[in-house]
Amino acid sequence: MPTKILIPTPLRIYVGKQDAIEVEGSTVGELLANMTSEYTDLRKHLYGEEGRLRNFVAIFVNDDDIRFLEKEATPVKEGDIVSIIPTVAGGVAS
Repeated sequence: MPTKILIPTPLRIYVGKQDAIEVEGSTVGELLANMTSEYTDLRKHLYGEEGRLRNFVAIFVNDDDIRFLEKEATPVKEGDIVSIIPTVAGGVAS
């Protein structure tokens, strides 16, 4: 059963302007690998040259950040929703 991945606005151009796509996989890593094999231009925006997720990209399964779970080995099950969240930094503290 495919899992829904929510795509943030800045990355939608790389997935045919869709706000969500459905991908097969039993872990977050499998989902991302399958997604980036279909949408190859997206890969460079999620992964660095060393093949690891970029530091400024957070992946959530439902409401849980995978960095605090099993990272890319985090399992997904039917009904889960995966979100790609580009983190924002900078600005001026007031």
